[in-house]
Amino acid sequence: MSEQFAVAILAAGQGTRFRSQRAKVLHSAGGRTLIEHVVLAARQLFPKGIFVIVGHQADAVMVSLRETGIRNLKFIHQKEQLGTGHALRSGERELAKAAPLLLVICGDTPLLTPGTLRSFVAVHRKSGAVATVLTAEMEDPAGYGRIVRGPSGSVAAIVEHKSASADQRKIREINSGIYCFQTIHLFNALRRVKLDPLKKEYYLTDVIGLLAGDGHRVAAYKTPDSSEVIGINDRAELARVDCLLRARKARELMLSGVTIVAPETVRIDPDVRVGSDTEIEPGAILLGRTRIGKNCRIGAYSVITDSELADDVTVRPSCVVTESGIAKGASIGPFAHLRPGSVIGEDARVGNFVEIKKARLGRGSKASHLTYLGDATIGKDVNVGCGTITVNYDGEHKHQTVVEDNAFVGSGANLIAPVRIGRNSFVAAGSTITEDVPPNALAIGRARQTMKPGWATRRKK
Repeated sequence: MSEQFAVAILAAGQGTRFRSQRAKVLHSAGGRTLIEHVVLAARQLFPKGIFVIVGHQADAVMVSLRETGIRNLKFIHQKEQLGTGHALRSGERELAKAAPLLLVICGDTPLLTPGTLRSFVAVHRKSGAVATVLTAEMEDPAGYGRIVRGPSGSVAAIVEHKSASADQRKIREINSGIYCFQTIHLFNALRRVKLDPLKKEYYLTDVIGLLAGDGHRVAAYKTPDSSEVIGINDRAELARVDCLLRARKARELMLSGVTIVAPETVRIDPDVRVGSDTEIEPGAILLGRTRIGKNCRIGAYSVITDSELADDVTVRPSCVVTESGIAKGASIGPFAHLRPGSVIGEDARVGNFVEIKKARLGRGSKASHLTYLGDATIGKDVNVGCGTITVNYDGEHKHQTVVEDNAFVGSGANLIAPVRIGRNSFVAAGSTITEDVPPNALAIGRARQTMKPGWATRRKK
């Protein structure tokens, strides 16, 4: 039987090069915080336990992870941030008894995939080594620690770039900062790691040299995709990783049958789901847990957040849709705004510069342009004329408007809530309606037009 293993995620650092009031691991790339990406990847390996070592802004990091709903995480508090070696020693009591093997991952490596981690642990188990280092070959290894191998090919040491000789700097195999250890040997070596006199930190990389010096075998697993081990130290690297994660998501959708025009321009969060034969135009942004059905069209520069779109929905360019639902065959926009709580029925139409908030638009109904519908229930096959407003707020409270099936609301109407417009009724254009309109009635609520011939001429004189 394979040895059980636990995971330790290093997430205690501040990330000074970010120049931020937030801990580095709380910054987002590809729609998730850095630490959430790493925890989700680790969870798919089904380890015996996942330990997150927190320090700088520990409470904020723990709250952030708890809010994701990820369960069974354990937290270790590194009260002083004295380096990666010190981070593991801070949790020695918990980690030493967690499992025979310990997988150590940096909290700022969001591109790591479960497949790579799974292969890495499998290689370690087969190797018989006391430690295995996840490595990668870089075209430009500047700034990374170099992997120095011994005559047998095992790892003899990890040499930091600033301490490397000229020959060592020519080595292109770099240390990712991700390791798998036999737990007992890890902590035996950690107790002998000395404080770096310049940085005043205890480095986990020193463990590798100590284990090799003791005659233990230290193996390496070179990942075939070096981008997976990219760490993030500043905002420029954060932007680069965000692009890579967005490209990964776009590729996943395209391979599942979604057309994305100019995929490098879209932003699609990892939990978004899109049906086949849907087309996504340039600049579209799909966020949160948005669900989009089959054969839809998402117009350029539209932003859709935490919303559900059925099949055959059209969202024309430059729409904003938030926490709303759109039924089969409906069309939205261009320049429409669906605020939270909006529900658009089958084959309904929401047109140019229409804003809808906490309102339902029934099957086949239309609000084609320049309209505000707030706190309203609009029935089936209703026509809402241009410039119509549900006047829902009296300065203190919101009130409901109901327009029943087959009603016709003329342009420029003001429906003063609470009010009900009956089935098959008509509201004349330009009316202000303050009382309920019974079914099959015509409501006219406007002043009689007065004519004063010659008034303008007299005014000029």
